[in-house]
Amino acid sequence: MVREARKKKGWTLEETGRHAGIGRSTLSKIENGQTSPGFDIVRRLTQSLELETPNLFLQTGKSDLSGRRDVTRAGEGEPKLTATYSHELLCNELTSKSMLPYVSTIKARDISDFGDWIRHRGEEFMYVLSGTLELHTEHYRPLAMKAGDSVYYDSAMGHCCLSTSTQDAVVLWVSLER
Repeated sequence: MVREARKKKGWTLEETGRHAGIGRSTLSKIENGQTSPGFDIVRRLTQSLELETPNLFLQTGKSDLSGRRDVTRAGEGEPKLTATYSHELLCNELTSKSMLPYVSTIKARDISDFGDWIRHRGEEFMYVLSGTLELHTEHYRPLAMKAGDSVYYDSAMGHCCLSTSTQDAVVLWVSLER
């Protein structure tokens, strides 16, 4: 994804590294799947390459390997914080995967908490674990959801979630790249 976005901008490794404030060698390792960047580097790449954050978490390049497995123990996922959500990325040791599972706490309470719709390539499945929320999408009326409810949608369609309960809503999200 990083290489694709860099080439789309017509930037070299050096130019991209300069814009993101990271070394050429580090960027090359990220592009070649030899290292997984930390949150700060992901944030800098996202901003400099103008990527949607969920797209950067997904890894392209399908693998023909079988028998792969990864586990995340309770509370040990990789945290990714935004102004509107607190994400915990799950099973993120595997490379070349086409789906991204994560648990999110929805902190947003008002549509104005979002600067714009969230959009990224692929599809998403969301299952409400606790609390109540509204899923707002650009093509449908807001969808009220409670614990146990689920929805599957095209994530290229603008979308965002708002907690409507006293406690922040918590959801399991699975993003699938198309």
